[in-house]
Amino acid sequence: MTRRIARVQLDSPLPQLDRLFDYAIPRELLDDVAQGVRVKVPLRTAGRVVEGFVVEIDDEDDADRPLSEIDQVVSSAPVLPERLYRLARAVADRAAGSAADVLRLAVPKRMVRAEKAWLASEARTAPVVLSAERRRAEAVLEEFPTLREQLLAGERVAVDAPPRLVDGRPAWARLLAAAAATMLAAGRSAIVAVPDHRDLDLLQEQLLPLVPDGAIVRHDAGQSGPERYAGYLRTLEAAPCIVIGNRSAVYAPVSDAGLVAIWDDGDPLLEEPLAPYAHARDVALVRQSIEGCALLFAGHTRTTDVERLVSIGFVAEVQAPRRIAPRVVLSTAPEHEQVAARIPSASFRAVREAIAEGPVLVQVARPGYAPSLVCADCRTPTRCAHCGGPLHARARGATPVCAWCGRSAHAWSCPQCSSTRLRLASSGSERTADELGRAFPGARVVVADGAHPVREVDDRPALVVATRGAEPLAPGGYRAVLLLDGDRMLQAPDLRIGEHCLRWWSNAAALAAPDAPVHLVGVTGPVGRALASWTQPHYARLELGERAPLRMPPASRVARLEGDTVAVDAALRSLAEDVPGLPFDAILGPVPIDRDGYPGSRALIRFDYGRGPAVTRSLRASVVAAAMKARGRAKDSRSRKAARNTLAVRVDIADPEL
Repeated sequence: MTRRIARVQLDSPLPQLDRLFDYAIPRELLDDVAQGVRVKVPLRTAGRVVEGFVVEIDDEDDADRPLSEIDQVVSSAPVLPERLYRLARAVADRAAGSAADVLRLAVPKRMVRAEKAWLASEARTAPVVLSAERRRAEAVLEEFPTLREQLLAGERVAVDAPPRLVDGRPAWARLLAAAAATMLAAGRSAIVAVPDHRDLDLLQEQLLPLVPDGAIVRHDAGQSGPERYAGYLRTLEAAPCIVIGNRSAVYAPVSDAGLVAIWDDGDPLLEEPLAPYAHARDVALVRQSIEGCALLFAGHTRTTDVERLVSIGFVAEVQAPRRIAPRVVLSTAPEHEQVAARIPSASFRAVREAIAEGPVLVQVARPGYAPSLVCADCRTPTRCAHCGGPLHARARGATPVCAWCGRSAHAWSCPQCSSTRLRLASSGSERTADELGRAFPGARVVVADGAHPVREVDDRPALVVATRGAEPLAPGGYRAVLLLDGDRMLQAPDLRIGEHCLRWWSNAAALAAPDAPVHLVGVTGPVGRALASWTQPHYARLELGERAPLRMPPASRVARLEGDTVAVDAALRSLAEDVPGLPFDAILGPVPIDRDGYPGSRALIRFDYGRGPAVTRSLRASVVAAAMKARGRAKDSRSRKAARNTLAVRVDIADPEL
């Protein structure tokens, strides 16, 4: 005698529940339980009911095996297709995480009204890209020889986007829109992931004239719940579409993905801050290996991660026959000028000449007026007397305020020399705007930062002071670009700070008008030379070569293991047994750390890409074992310490730090 069973992926954060569970389908639910639907099932060990997704349905001959029955079908909508579960499982295995955590990022929260409307709607027909629009898109791709053919053939390519404006809009948005429209014209879906909402708006603006209405599905964190869920349901349909969105868009479960494109993969916004912390670039690589779709990496700079893939031949490099580069000037103060001069005379003259013709962009490192203060006598950094946080000034002569607790330091005195005098140690966007306003009386000054978002400026003369990444778009291009605080940016204790600075400066330089000067102040090293010669891939190769002997990412993969000292030691012993070929110096640490008031340990594991599956399997097994032991202790003890997680793993650390 056979019976119908369902294999269910539970929606639970517990690592020991990260597998498929068999449940019997009761007779009254035989017609309702289908692959991909949401269900509620009993969890015998916890004595409660949890939600999950039906992944598989099968017939079982062993009717005597005791199985719990499915309690309820939450919805008849099949929201988890097999292709999405396969991707979630592969991403979780690569990152030593749980498939449930990935699905929580990929599948939006259920919205009943949006779901009912979708279930009642008729099947969509495939959108048709008109021949004139198809030719326009193909003409854009022809600027890069063989790019169209490689995308249609499902290859992996890396493209350096031209740093220019076309019809007042960045050329990169036009390029990615053309690639997506070309794929849609071929009858397949396309997915384009960009860092933020401004990039998303530019991309959508370029797509609208190329593809028919209803062919674009936008995934945006700023959308309402019903809008986001309705867009997700649209991607489940057989009719192809173009999905544009932020990092989670790479999970869009389109039925026939022809292209996955990532713009500016070095942007930290494409890093997932939630478990299992998979970068959008890595998810795209996993998806391409499973589905065989084309993969496109585009940016004004080349990350070391993509350059590594290019160097081993895994990703093909496509270059434009005609090289376009901004006119970059490495500007330093002459000997007769003060060493501390923030704007050298040559850069000052360039700004004065350019502002007579149109807007001038001034990029600074930080927002605010004076992000940091020091003692005027001994130069000791000022700290809050209550919490130890850094003090900053909101305006010239204003009372210092703590950046952490918000308290005002009315009677501050230096703990080193007892001085009561303060000195502004740095200039934020507001202070820079104040100083430039006095240097150029009568000039219009625009501040663009997190507190003062500005999307676009007109072509009237203006000084636009913007923090990195917040630069407004000038349709006619900036008549000059001044990049300040470069030396201070490069001093940040970050393994990838050179990459980040080059990306910030390159994206700003790409907003300049043709032949407009781009002055990089105070930087003359390899990063400055790469910007001046516009050879970002060469800089990425140099960085990759320097990290290889140290086995730092991305030359090697790095995992961080932290938790109770006993659990960390046990995990490292298991790792040595499970991966016997791991080099003796692969493990850094463990070192003692504080975990919310409890002592613990942290270790870094460096391993090559070939050993990745074995290492992640071993680490994941240790996480599950530690969770099971913690649960056993929780049964014997009601203490809070016994129930807490004892081991955590994060794989592919971009900036390793013990």
